[in-house]
Amino acid sequence: MSMKYNDNPISLREGKVFIDGVECLDSVKCEIKFTPDVWEGKQLGDTTPSSRWLGAKISGNITRRRSTPWLKDIIKKYIKDHKTPEITIQGIMEDKGSDYYEKYGTDTVTCVGCVLTGDLPLTALDSEGDVVDDNIAFNAKDIV
Repeated sequence: MSMKYNDNPISLREGKVFIDGVECLDSVKCEIKFTPDVWEGKQLGDTTPSSRWLGAKISGNITRRRSTPWLKDIIKKYIKDHKTPEITIQGIMEDKGSDYYEKYGTDTVTCVGCVLTGDLPLTALDSEGDVVDDNIAFNAKDIV
């Protein structure tokens, strides 16, 4: 008879990131968030407010080691045609040794209509630096 003594939480190291269907092999971190737009209000006599979701923002961040000119290519294309680039970003968490995987399997989030936001790094030089990590923020239109 076998007994289980230890919990096996999901390891953040076991996953993959895809950008437009291509695995981002230089990915270091990926975070995708759903932030509700919350209305809050009270009526006369209420001692605590009511809350209601009115919509939401889907956003995220990818940190990757620079190994391709992918980001520069997107910027050059925008400068040429002035069309906002939309991409699809998919994060897959697949820690086969975790309790989560045992119960639910692979956890996949696919964001469509993603638009890059914030500062997009073109170059980075630092006499005390190590390697170049690009930190890329994005907003998504939907999750499928």
